[in-house]
Amino acid sequence: MRTSRLTWAAAPLAALLLASGCGDDSGSATTTTAAEGSGEESLAGSTITLYSGRDEALIAPLIEDFEAATGVDVEVRYGKSAEMAAALLEEGDRTNADVFYSQEVGAVGEVARAGLLAELPDGVVELVDERFRPAEGNHWVGVTGRSRVIVYNPDLVTEIPKGVLDLTDPQYKGQVAWVPGNAGFQAFMTAFRVSQGEDAAEQWLEDMIANEPVTFEGNNDVLKAVDAGDVPMGLINHYYWGRLAIERGGADKLTAQLIFPKGDDPGALVNATAVGITKKAGDNAAALALVEYLLSKEGQTKFVEETSEYPLIDGVEGPAGFPPLSELEGPKLDLTDLDSLAATQALLTKMGLLS
Repeated sequence: MRTSRLTWAAAPLAALLLASGCGDDSGSATTTTAAEGSGEESLAGSTITLYSGRDEALIAPLIEDFEAATGVDVEVRYGKSAEMAAALLEEGDRTNADVFYSQEVGAVGEVARAGLLAELPDGVVELVDERFRPAEGNHWVGVTGRSRVIVYNPDLVTEIPKGVLDLTDPQYKGQVAWVPGNAGFQAFMTAFRVSQGEDAAEQWLEDMIANEPVTFEGNNDVLKAVDAGDVPMGLINHYYWGRLAIERGGADKLTAQLIFPKGDDPGALVNATAVGITKKAGDNAAALALVEYLLSKEGQTKFVEETSEYPLIDGVEGPAGFPPLSELEGPKLDLTDLDSLAATQALLTKMGLLS
């Protein structure tokens, strides 16, 4: 397995979208299942290129297992999901990528909307619940689930908020940490825009800024700061708490606790990591085999055990210590609608939260 990182300064995604003339593509390529292709034995010696918006520390072990099982050599290019999407949009049909694995649906949705992804077989997409796959077209499929949460220190918070809409209350001034540059936060804000409207999303950001939130570089930084009592609350994805509990040897080693917002609160978003195959790859059996591995019982179990993310296929137990995925409903929206990431980034830039 060879790896590389995205080192060039990507142009703003919004500009790339305008330049690429994104729109629906009626000439949609499709893939067949690996079994319907040239057969598993013929995969040995194949080489595919994966664009990964997920961390190397997490993905590399899974890729190594896949390579050992299939004989396929996977060349991986790592970077942030938005950067990977921007690269794919700029490269277009010239891309070397066969598979794009995104940290959230919005980025892979942007690429699908540009007509750069092939359709996956029904049998693959239907492995996951319908809320974690496209309503129309099989251009991507969810791999794991992640819920937005409010992490808080019970020693510092006396009145626990029910959701993110409560965080603009003056009593929480200077008490909330966030990471506007993170893909998870941007996906959350995209869902906020889609479910509540543009004006409501901008007003919430304005009110939050007036309430003097504490900005961090990463979600782990937020969690550790809350756990240490440096800041009372923060906005993160649920699995960061699970990972830290594993790292420290148990949930009882953490002071920080989680709030799962409910109902139509924008903070109740349940998003998914998502994967798609490029049109350039077409019927590449090795590319499809990688997607199938991510959705296999083995692959899903590894995600649960190592990342505390929710499995999206039947027959695999969810992460211990968290509510079942079936109980996390979230705002009523189609994850496909989260493909307006560029508009969210433009809003965050307008509010001075991105440069």
